[in-house]
Amino acid sequence: MINKKPRLSSLIITPNYFAYAALLLWPLVSIYLFATRPVSQALLWTILGGYLVLPVGTEIKLPGVPALDKNSIPALVALLGCWSFARRPSHLPKGIGLVEVLLAALLIGPFITSEFNPDALQVGGIYGSFVLPGVGHYDALSACVAQLIVLIPFMLGRRYLGGLRDCDTIFRIVTLAGLAYTLPMLLEVRLSPQLHTWIYGYFPNSFEQQVRDGGFRPVVFLGHGLKVAFFAMMAVLASAALWRCREKILSQSAAVSTAWLAGTLLLCKSLGSFVYAMVLTPVILFMRPRLQVRLAALLVSLALVYPMLRATDLFPSDLLLDAAGAVSVERQTSLKVRFDQEKMLLAHASERPWFGWGRFGRGRVYDETGKDISITDGHWIITMSTFGLFGFIAEFGLLSLPVFRSLRAVGRMPEREQVFLASLSLVVAVGLVDLLPNATINPFSWLLAGALLGQAESIRVVGTKPIANKRQRLRTVSSGEELRADR
Repeated sequence: MINKKPRLSSLIITPNYFAYAALLLWPLVSIYLFATRPVSQALLWTILGGYLVLPVGTEIKLPGVPALDKNSIPALVALLGCWSFARRPSHLPKGIGLVEVLLAALLIGPFITSEFNPDALQVGGIYGSFVLPGVGHYDALSACVAQLIVLIPFMLGRRYLGGLRDCDTIFRIVTLAGLAYTLPMLLEVRLSPQLHTWIYGYFPNSFEQQVRDGGFRPVVFLGHGLKVAFFAMMAVLASAALWRCREKILSQSAAVSTAWLAGTLLLCKSLGSFVYAMVLTPVILFMRPRLQVRLAALLVSLALVYPMLRATDLFPSDLLLDAAGAVSVERQTSLKVRFDQEKMLLAHASERPWFGWGRFGRGRVYDETGKDISITDGHWIITMSTFGLFGFIAEFGLLSLPVFRSLRAVGRMPEREQVFLASLSLVVAVGLVDLLPNATINPFSWLLAGALLGQAESIRVVGTKPIANKRQRLRTVSSGEELRADR
């Protein structure tokens, strides 16, 4: 089970020198990429590469500056690289729209939360207690800066990955990265999750959670086996999109890479990600792109209404528990714990529903001894507890909006680009759905959501009409600034 931020304080975290060296060297690697590769490729490799290889839990803390870690360093250096090396004109729509409103809500939300949570909380009872501090303006500013850093990949993806050719680049890089990552994944399936310990000097999570079905889940450098499985699932879907368009990967048909990635995903022993891949791969291969985008819109709509369904007991949790029990008692028990914890945390969040309890563990539940009895698996309940319904709508609305914008854009694109846009919509949608049981949100997820939004907006701005003649081809100038169809 995954927390939004792993509670590493309960573990022995002793990074070696190489862990810090990796963080310090990543800006140099990224700047080299921007200096030698196209901006779209450099941006993708900077964010994705940092997510896949940098150490979990190691951070460099400077006075007055947010912690520099595997999430913030790639985002900041990507911003610097795009600012220094990008030379493409903007395709973004002019003026202030819903995107800007949601972005502003995410940034001002912590300040509103701080105004409603200045009080200290007495936790515990007759057997012991302690005080959780109130949320001040300085804490709100810190949370706002942290939110801004989180949003950098989204804004860069929207700005620099909004061309139609960029979607091809995204899927090709995700597939190649997935194929490369299968090597350490298979090693850990065989030997147990040891690479993070061998290279960076410590294991960043509970080792017991990586033991499953008589074997091991690979963890590599992502901190948890569920995150590795989810990335492998994304690679399967990316390869399937290339397969449908008859693209080749490493001089072989993408069908080969799809099969290899799917087999490795099976060895990750994560039922959720495997089901995502088995359901959505045929959808990508055989379903019409417009129907795919509609399915993606249905999935994100489910994610948006999920808190209301849980609060009103309309969600079919008993049905899902029975289905999980048909697979194994262990999975049924795990799912029941998640549902019980959600119910408990949601009841606590309902005491301050609009803007939440703020940070410092104020949104968690404690027993009469002052012990924290909360297990926060789903990202949605973490957001609801911390920033309330206002924060949930802002964050999940911003992640959902690219899919809804794609509904109108997909019909105005050439056939090949329709396949890529629809596949990217499904990847973004399933990522949002996975935030209900897990907290798999990461900078690359934000980058993909921004890229999807940028591509949908570029079609709306330019006003490209559907291209029915297969002999027509699309000429992309300045990656989305100007589109023209020639016979």
